[in-house]
Amino acid sequence: MRPWELVRMAMATVLANPLRTALTMLGVIIGVASVFTLVSIGRGSSEAIAKQYESLGTNLLVVNLMGNGRATQLNYQELMQMESLPGFKAIAPTMTKNNSNIKYDRETETFNVIGTNDRYLDMQKGEVASGRFLAQADIDFRNHVAVIGSEVAAKFFGTGDPLGEKLNIDGYVYTIIGSLKSKGSNTSGTSLDSSIFVPLDTLSRDFKLGSIRTTYIEAATSENVAIVQSIVERYLQNKFNSTSGYNIFNSSQLISARQSASSTMTSQLVSVAAISLLVGGIGIMNIMLVTVSERTREIGIRKSIGAKRRSILLQFLVEAVIISGLGGLIGFVLGIVLSLAWPYINPNQTTSLSLDIGLYAFLFSVLVGVVFGLYPANKASKLKPIDALRTD
Repeated sequence: MRPWELVRMAMATVLANPLRTALTMLGVIIGVASVFTLVSIGRGSSEAIAKQYESLGTNLLVVNLMGNGRATQLNYQELMQMESLPGFKAIAPTMTKNNSNIKYDRETETFNVIGTNDRYLDMQKGEVASGRFLAQADIDFRNHVAVIGSEVAAKFFGTGDPLGEKLNIDGYVYTIIGSLKSKGSNTSGTSLDSSIFVPLDTLSRDFKLGSIRTTYIEAATSENVAIVQSIVERYLQNKFNSTSGYNIFNSSQLISARQSASSTMTSQLVSVAAISLLVGGIGIMNIMLVTVSERTREIGIRKSIGAKRRSILLQFLVEAVIISGLGGLIGFVLGIVLSLAWPYINPNQTTSLSLDIGLYAFLFSVLVGVVFGLYPANKASKLKPIDALRTD
């Protein structure tokens, strides 16, 4: 039997029971669409992470203290002395008071308060919308001044001018000297937009915060990063007499770490979604076995008039492949639609279409049809004509 005749007969059989065919394809459709969409979301996240870090440049180092005891204490003056060493451009130690109660007039909201110095904003590539950022004099005199992110400004002041207004931060009054343009997340995962920035010593004194746990260090050039990192490592080893209790990341390592975490999560989700394809394959096998039982007499008649075993096997195998292939094609199109629609559903999440992965998922769905359709097709081809003709 010619290939096109096999396809025509298989299509006619598949379309003869549209509801049953649609239900059979459902597992394959969901599997292919899920794989395509999840990979698109994962790639979008990885690209967003890379873009976020690249906007900060490749000269940035981030020092995080992880240990207890002595390894939780860094001295601000010691850190700033390293700024004069060759290869260093700027250093911005930070303290963070998470979920602080911020009051203005009769409104209260929780935001993170970050204590830092005048270098921080430039290192994070942030921009001032109005007023100014922290100055060295604010650090030296422990002034009670604050710079607010765009979300904080919108929450308390709307489109009004916040300059000169007073914020109550957990009982201490700070005067707003500036507000920032919208920026998004920085390297530590916190948001410039939803944070309030105050002089580091002022925050430490008011709230008895004794430790600098995160420090941003900018090298003069990308070629100096390795040298600067080596100097910082030696300083920390000598200070804590240990090689543990702290981590030093450069921009490239941060990108790799965040992208690796995103890829791992995406791979796990894709693995779960791929199970739908296998479930769909089991459904195809089940319906093809039912089809063989329903068409036993037809098989007997065809064999009695000379149909070869190979023709019977190919006929049922092609039917299984068409069901899985159509399901894969519909899932592929659905995956594209969902990937394009996802940023509208979740504006904080971007997607990047993964047509290559979609093609692989489609081909895998066809393979599922071959694998799970082979047993029913083989069973049909082995039916003896005399036994088949006896079936009512």
